[in-house]
Amino acid sequence: MNPYVPILAIGAIGLGFGIFSVLAAALTGPKRYNRAKSDAYECGIEPSPQAAGGGRFPVKYFLTAMLFIVFDIEIVFLYPWAVTFDQLGLFGLVEMIIFILTVFVAYAYVWRRGGLEWD
Repeated sequence: MNPYVPILAIGAIGLGFGIFSVLAAALTGPKRYNRAKSDAYECGIEPSPQAAGGGRFPVKYFLTAMLFIVFDIEIVFLYPWAVTFDQLGLFGLVEMIIFILTVFVAYAYVWRRGGLEWD
């Protein structure tokens, strides 16, 4: 149990900070509610039935967002692999090459679809 005490302490500090932040915001925040604030977007502006420009986002926006998420997940897997590279040997190298090639397929798809070109 001794090696896990620092991890548990950091977790308790993070949980305590989260609870404190929510409680402090509830106690000190303004309490002026109206119909616009209770709407789905909670921005304080009255929503219009039709948004300017049709209300649709370009598909390129979503492709770029998905690409960002894919590369974030790749980094999350690359750090532990780099730390234990010596212990994994050839098997670990082959598995990571397959993983990186799979991620590259997503990148090539977005590139081919024109998601990286902003007009």
